[in-house]
Amino acid sequence: MKNLRNLYCSTAVASLVATGAVAGSHGWSLKDAAAPYAGTTIDVVFLLRPGYEAIEAMLPAFEEETGINVNIIKHPYENALGEQVRDFVAGGDLDIALIDLVWIGNFAENDWILPLAEVQEKFPDIVDPNLDIDDFFPLVLNAFGGWNDTIYGLPFDNYSGLMFYNRCMLEEAGFDGPPATWGELKDVYGPALTGDGKYAFALQSKRNETQSADSFARVLWPFGGSFLNDEFRSNLMSEESQAGLKFRQDLMQYMPDGIVAYDHAETVNAFAQGDVAMITEWSAFYSTVVSPETSTVADCVEIAPEPMGPAGRKPALGGFSLAVASQADEAEQAAAYLFIQWATSKENAREYLERGGVPARQSVYMEDGLEDFKFVPALVESWQDGVPEFRPRFAEWPEITEIVQEWGTKMMLGEVTTEEGAQEIGTRMEEVLEAAGYYSGDKPLAQ
Repeated sequence: MKNLRNLYCSTAVASLVATGAVAGSHGWSLKDAAAPYAGTTIDVVFLLRPGYEAIEAMLPAFEEETGINVNIIKHPYENALGEQVRDFVAGGDLDIALIDLVWIGNFAENDWILPLAEVQEKFPDIVDPNLDIDDFFPLVLNAFGGWNDTIYGLPFDNYSGLMFYNRCMLEEAGFDGPPATWGELKDVYGPALTGDGKYAFALQSKRNETQSADSFARVLWPFGGSFLNDEFRSNLMSEESQAGLKFRQDLMQYMPDGIVAYDHAETVNAFAQGDVAMITEWSAFYSTVVSPETSTVADCVEIAPEPMGPAGRKPALGGFSLAVASQADEAEQAAAYLFIQWATSKENAREYLERGGVPARQSVYMEDGLEDFKFVPALVESWQDGVPEFRPRFAEWPEITEIVQEWGTKMMLGEVTTEEGAQEIGTRMEEVLEAAGYYSGDKPLAQ
């Protein structure tokens, strides 16, 4: 795929630059830009996560300044996709799409969302001249907001997989820092930190998106593996993919019993209660593990990038973007864009961070006074060289993830070997892709 940031800045952004210059010369303000849309109500789905609580706490300032009402519909992650799909198929009420990394192909190909450049061209007077698209981490903008050479959404509530470790437990075992590699975690730290009801590591692996994204995919990329090869055929039987999947099986001896039932809540809680020395989790859970109200080990928590594998450091990549819904009327589209622009702005990034969100703005992480946010250095490092297709982002992923969840779980339980499981996933995955038209050339090989 082309570098979307370069493409965007050289073509579609031309209208933004022009309108931004005009707006700037007339003293652009959010209040004035929003005046024609005061009284408009916009509907958006939010998740039950810290980043959404953060922006919701900031929301009164936006509503007071603009007169726009934001109606938040809250869903757990597991329900968010289905609820939005039903709304868009029915031509419903949602004015903003909340798009997971792996949903964007589905939303874009079904024309449920508008390209960013189209929105800006349609409503030039509401484009903030200080939007500064280049301030977003390029990897994050491309991965979360872009599809097939077009930018649709602006990054919101974005994560990288990080290593959370209990410095106190590691020091008691004779270590002065976390493992640098996955191999070191298993072979050196695993035996030293497991015993007497304590475990070296927990890899959240519940049979839902957690299994496919947080467990299965996490051991593919660092070992040089991947879901697909360049021809969109399964790559799960490759030597590198098998090495990663076998590594996960070997690492389970240093994880809690029943790890295949652990979702994020169980994994984070096990770490926060001092039962597990290390976890690889999303940056969004930082506020949970360092708060004395939710963690008994808050004073011992340290953060590092995920370990390196034979193929280097390939951390998990996850998160969302916000895009304007095509089904909204013009007033709602304009109001929706004003909200998206405000929620992801440079000006609000610091407050969003301090309230528990994770902004994708480079500038905020260059500011002084971030010592209390220990995850920042590791996060910034992780966002330099992640893998946008950590999970394939095409429209067929929701169907494929069900296959990965079923057979990935069977592998971990020992019901099938890694070879048997990979063969089954590969066969079924290729059947889905063939039916979708990737092999006939009806659809581009974009993920």
